[in-house]
Amino acid sequence: MYILGCYVRLVERFNYRVGRFAMYLIFAMMGVLLWSSITKVAPFMRPSLWTLEVAQFLMVGYYILGGPYSIQLDSNVRMDLAYGVLSRKGKAMVDAFTILFLVVYLGFLMVGALNSFSYSLGNFREDAVPFLAGVVGAFFTGGFDGVASEIGVIERSRSIWRPPMWPVKLLMIFGILLMLLQATAEFIKDIARIQTGLDDPFDTAPKHRDLN
Repeated sequence: MYILGCYVRLVERFNYRVGRFAMYLIFAMMGVLLWSSITKVAPFMRPSLWTLEVAQFLMVGYYILGGPYSIQLDSNVRMDLAYGVLSRKGKAMVDAFTILFLVVYLGFLMVGALNSFSYSLGNFREDAVPFLAGVVGAFFTGGFDGVASEIGVIERSRSIWRPPMWPVKLLMIFGILLMLLQATAEFIKDIARIQTGLDDPFDTAPKHRDLN
């Protein structure tokens, strides 16, 4: 139980900090959209070509990096038909069961994200995992030159700006990984709630956390 507790605390501390950072991405997105509006109406200024897609990329980061933090705060949307009348242990049992569906769903998302990221690096034939393993190995053996020799034609957006797509797809992999870690931490906490009857068995609720 001690090792599991250390795992839960480590995951929740990391996801807490990532989530707090992701909160402020909404202001960056607002700034980008404000700049887009200014360039469209201000005289002697050309409308920016990059603002819409940068705002979309920031929204992806805001959404996917904030997911684990929203689970920590128990602010995710759920259908409460009979859940609210259950006891603390009953809720923990339901959560421990339903979190398994989330893990399976995130597993499928991770497979899709890996394939999409591999495609964005120019892999059109090989399976994603061997290809990405080769890219990582090339980086450690040959640096960026080694990576350049492994990847193919970089996928780009079809817009006029045409930014590469691999950064946002890499961000999605990172966010889904954090969600998987948080989901497993939630499963461990639910099992501990069933055993102990405590609402916060590992004392990891954000209101108790000292970040200093």
